[in-house]
Amino acid sequence: MSSVTISLSQAYDLIFTALTVNGASAENAAFVAKALLQAESSGQPGHGLSRVPSYVAQVRSGKVDGLVTPTLEKVTSSLVRVDASFGFAYPAIDLALRTLPDMADKQGIAMAAIRRSHHFGQGGAHCEALAEKGYVSFVFGNAHKAIAPWGGSKPMFGTNPIAFAAPVPGKPPLVIDLAMSRVARGKVMAAEKAGTSIPEGWALDKDGKSTTNPTDAIAGTMLPIGEAKGAALAMMIEVMSAAIVGAAFGFESSSLFTGEGDAPNLGQVILVLNPNMTSAGAFGERMVTLVEAVEVEEGARLPGSRRLASREKAEREGVSIPTPILREVCQLAGKEMPI
Repeated sequence: MSSVTISLSQAYDLIFTALTVNGASAENAAFVAKALLQAESSGQPGHGLSRVPSYVAQVRSGKVDGLVTPTLEKVTSSLVRVDASFGFAYPAIDLALRTLPDMADKQGIAMAAIRRSHHFGQGGAHCEALAEKGYVSFVFGNAHKAIAPWGGSKPMFGTNPIAFAAPVPGKPPLVIDLAMSRVARGKVMAAEKAGTSIPEGWALDKDGKSTTNPTDAIAGTMLPIGEAKGAALAMMIEVMSAAIVGAAFGFESSSLFTGEGDAPNLGQVILVLNPNMTSAGAFGERMVTLVEAVEVEEGARLPGSRRLASREKAEREGVSIPTPILREVCQLAGKEMPI
């Protein structure tokens, strides 16, 4: 499949323009463009430009409100509720990320419960932003049904990512971000947009048979990591992201890939810990010891470390976008294909 390399500024402009000319506010489009571009440059194209067509379709249909501004309610000294108001998740998450650190400084722990939300993209990026300020954090988020309960055949749970990050003095944060499926469903969507197949073992079709066709995979189920354990974790995250905030479960929500249907009504939870308070100041030294022990192990790689090399390359060379995806985004933005 052919691809075209464009600069980060070109990619940002395409995302921003595609959203604003189709009904999103400039403020919301900026949040979305920043998040999708960060995912693309971090080597996560399933949460990058491939999402633009579905986002635009949902803005056009009203499935996602591109004009709304999220609101925040302080429930206790360590808990806030954020209402995304059926708009994009990124502005709501930004509101939470700006509020939680001060609460964690005072209480040692803080939590944001985000309701009436949407696709939250690269979860690790939200945790990483907190780690860069010195906090340990977790993000739980659910998605439209894609994984069957273990032993079942019908999808009920989302791929339901869980993300974590921790600061490491003198080094980049440790970031761990994984979906409960063997791969993020966004990679399947990106393959469908690019017209490429997917590897064996990622998904089953609607008849429960293994498939390498991304369209059949989207209509079927994603295979969970760790088999029964992964399916159990996906269910746990439905509780931690949907039930705990009063949002829709994966089997109740609408698809994030089309403009049809009601708003997805998804939920996210962000937990923030002040590690210096919990460890009486020992956290930084402990983290350096842990990370350096892994780094000296021959052949070992720290989780999330590839994102750094990918970002450095993207800064130097730009991002390579499959031609079909780039062509569609350009059409939605009303711009010519870059040469």
